[in-house]
Amino acid sequence: MDGGGLPRLPDTILLDVFLKLEYQDVLAAGTTCRQWYGVSRDEFLWKDLFYRYYNVNRSVPRHPAAVSWLAEFQRLYDTIPYVEVETLKEHRDQVLHVSFSHNGYLFGSCSKDCFVKVWNNDLEISVLHSANMRPYNWSYTQFSQFNAEDTLLLVSGVYIGPHSSSSGEIAVFSLDDFTLLSRVRNKPYDVFGCWLNETHLISGNLHWIGNMTSCSVLWLNKAYQDIESENINVVKRLFQLQNLNASTIRTVMVADCRRHDSPDLLLGSEEESAPRVFDLGTDSEDNVCSKVKQSETPDKMIVCNTDDDQREENELLSGEQPLMDENQIEARVAELFLQAKTKPSDTTLTSEQQTTQDKKYLIFTTGILTYTPHQIGIKQILPHHMTTSGPVLGEERSSSEFFDALDYTIDVHGHIIGMGLSPDHRYLYVNSRAWPKGCVIADPMNPPPIAEEIDIHVFDLKTMQEVTQTLRAHTAYTPNDECFFIFLDVSRDYVASGAEDRHGYIWDRHYNICLAKLQHEDVVNSVAFSPVDQEMLVTASDDCTLKVWRSPRFLRIVSSKPHRKKFSFFWLNKK
Repeated sequence: MDGGGLPRLPDTILLDVFLKLEYQDVLAAGTTCRQWYGVSRDEFLWKDLFYRYYNVNRSVPRHPAAVSWLAEFQRLYDTIPYVEVETLKEHRDQVLHVSFSHNGYLFGSCSKDCFVKVWNNDLEISVLHSANMRPYNWSYTQFSQFNAEDTLLLVSGVYIGPHSSSSGEIAVFSLDDFTLLSRVRNKPYDVFGCWLNETHLISGNLHWIGNMTSCSVLWLNKAYQDIESENINVVKRLFQLQNLNASTIRTVMVADCRRHDSPDLLLGSEEESAPRVFDLGTDSEDNVCSKVKQSETPDKMIVCNTDDDQREENELLSGEQPLMDENQIEARVAELFLQAKTKPSDTTLTSEQQTTQDKKYLIFTTGILTYTPHQIGIKQILPHHMTTSGPVLGEERSSSEFFDALDYTIDVHGHIIGMGLSPDHRYLYVNSRAWPKGCVIADPMNPPPIAEEIDIHVFDLKTMQEVTQTLRAHTAYTPNDECFFIFLDVSRDYVASGAEDRHGYIWDRHYNICLAKLQHEDVVNSVAFSPVDQEMLVTASDDCTLKVWRSPRFLRIVSSKPHRKKFSFFWLNKK
């Protein structure tokens, strides 16, 4: 008997009973008496409940920051933002993107209704005010990003030109008085653009050299102009890259490498690796895209000859060259031209320089086999790149006849449809739809069919290795030529993504498990965690709405308040 009341059961029997109960029932039973309370907090009990409830492989250890298995169970059960608290219906067309300010106070949304709306995230503050900007010829807004100080907003748009040709433009607005500070052309439009620092942004331009060969120039632009006309940009050429087989540079973003040594969550191995080319499709040594070897100086890469390369050399020496069509001839000439006109990488730095410099990576999607983006290109941005001193004013032009070499290349063997950085910029998360295993691309204009499943690959930008298992739970249906971007976002502990199956998804970064499905009425294009509170998530959908999701824990905390005010917003008119 326990204090002359309830019968005292052996702890082993209580454990067996509790193992058959649900989370809430175990906690409730623990309030019965001291013995039951002690057993209900047993680490063995909660470890077993955790692995069974969340279907986690038992070889995966507990989260390194967790203090107990009970606390870890409560984190996944109680802090996932899966409860819908608001549906924002101010947009009149498909909502394509959502992004937060760094302080979490605002978030912006872009839509095919040509508006960019900036929402006030403080539930206790009423409507701010609205600002109607002067008209544009944009067809829709597609992307927005706040600068590091949350004083400027970069907005990327698309406009339809003659013969249905599409191009892009970036506009920068002040968040103090909502004035337009600059306009920058951006081609192709899905370069999107990004901030390099508080006052400078990166855009792209595309110049076709041949039928399937082009040159992408990435430009550093000043966010506000020193001259009266907003149509004349203060720019500086960052990099000039050659594109083969109708590919182009897209989806640029900047990773700040200074944050890598103190990651929010450490995944995979800490082992350093030298620059190389990655190929996730095969381990075969016959794959020309993946085979590289290090020369005596680690900053150079040498692509190994394969049997096909040797056969081609023998045919050229013997004069017995195979018949090639016009596109194949152009592609071969472009490859030879690229080899002769590519400058070696200039990232060789002393260890002292590497620790003291403001080191950043420019990351973008590209390709070499076909026009669909299947590779990730990484180029280090050196200190002398980060200023527009000695600018080129007006018409953008290149003074160099050489192309820049990439420092790293990752081939995912599939169509890349989304990328996102962890908050510490240590890990790159990539949405891709895989090609069939062992497929061969004979025609660059006819890429392989892509899978309906969307895989999320994770790459460590410090070691340049893929880490953790591939995340797969969401789907897409559109073919290669209609495939569009599905934005993902990463918080300290979670990663979220949209999907074409009318849901958003949330995974745990450490355990690699899907934790929640967030329902919409149409395709979910974009998701965004609050950078100051990962228990808040916003999703953007083709159903013309944004939805705000909160965790059960947050709702319990605010439930005692007498009332909650709706989200407020102001908009920047783009029509």
